[in-house]
Amino acid sequence: MGIWDDIRSTFKNGNNLTKLIYINIAVFVLITIASVLGFLLKNSIISQKALDIISVPASLKTLLARPWSLITYMFTHKDVWHILFNMLWLYWFGKIFLEYLDQRKLVAVYLLGGISGALVYIVSFNIFPVYAEVVAESVAIGASASVMAIVIAIAAYVPDYTVQLFLFGRIKIKYMALAIFVLTSFMDFSVNSGGKLAHMGGALFGYIYTLNLRHGRDIGKGFNKIIDFFTTMFKPRKKLKVTHKKVTTEYEYNKIKSDHQKDINIILDKISKGGYDSLTKEEKETLFKESQKKN
Repeated sequence: MGIWDDIRSTFKNGNNLTKLIYINIAVFVLITIASVLGFLLKNSIISQKALDIISVPASLKTLLARPWSLITYMFTHKDVWHILFNMLWLYWFGKIFLEYLDQRKLVAVYLLGGISGALVYIVSFNIFPVYAEVVAESVAIGASASVMAIVIAIAAYVPDYTVQLFLFGRIKIKYMALAIFVLTSFMDFSVNSGGKLAHMGGALFGYIYTLNLRHGRDIGKGFNKIIDFFTTMFKPRKKLKVTHKKVTTEYEYNKIKSDHQKDINIILDKISKGGYDSLTKEEKETLFKESQKKN
């Protein structure tokens, strides 16, 4: 089995956390390939166009032209350190998430948290004066908002869950989540403020999600149904197996019946000449089946 077959098998048989990570990596590889091609061909438009198509824009006009970017942006990374840290946080907190909640909830929180982050980013860039000059060309990429939603959601669900941290010892997940949120969303806010705003949107959704879940309401349930609709739509439908019954004519039926009766007569004649013990095993079984029909 080759490397590609191993990857396909792991993706197919893996849980939803594995699939989310694989999709992020796949998109990163494709963007990297486009970047390499752009460099070799001295045509930076190739890589830039590929990135623009899947990045979520702050401009409402541009967003209307590519609404799919509300989803695609959260699987998009350009920098290796960006995807590395996001995938590590996703893996660590995703594993804890799946200890208490199911895989469908994980996907819903990831996607809805990412969308919430994008909306906070877009709204902020369109209402705050500081962004007025850059709103037209600003775009956002990365899984940070989605990951932040998962971090906050599970931290709010099991706040006293503890993990072992190097140099720090055992620490409760609620303190970890709070530290991650503050450090990635408020520190040096003027640097990549769009990304930090998206973090806030993701965190807000994660917290609201868990509050509702504790009251018996899964606000991601409807979104899961939409996902199910699209996934089943692209799955190949099973072909119906059509069987054709063999039609036996009256002549064929009478011939089969006559031949069977001849076999019975031969067995009975054999019994009259040599007794029952003279029959073979097959002949005894045939005679037994015939006696059962008559009972």
